[in-house]
Amino acid sequence: MLIPFDQLSQDALQGVMDSYINREGTDYGDVEMDLASKRNQLLALLKKGEVVIVFDAASETINLLSKRDYALLQQQADQSSSDY
Repeated sequence: MLIPFDQLSQDALQGVMDSYINREGTDYGDVEMDLASKRNQLLALLKKGEVVIVFDAASETINLLSKRDYALLQQQADQSSSDY
């Protein structure tokens, strides 16, 4: 389920972004960026619609995905449901 970023409170949105940013393996390239810069970059991607916030009811987790990755997940889910 997609969660519109602008429907979250500022604190909730910041928490979701910080959780994503602080995950092991999140790579921002060769240049080290401070947390505020990473937040700004991620917020810009959310505003442009290039990144979406997704809630997975099965695992009760929230994740950020690229729009492309989300579309691929949707295709896989549609394929799985049509196989039955």
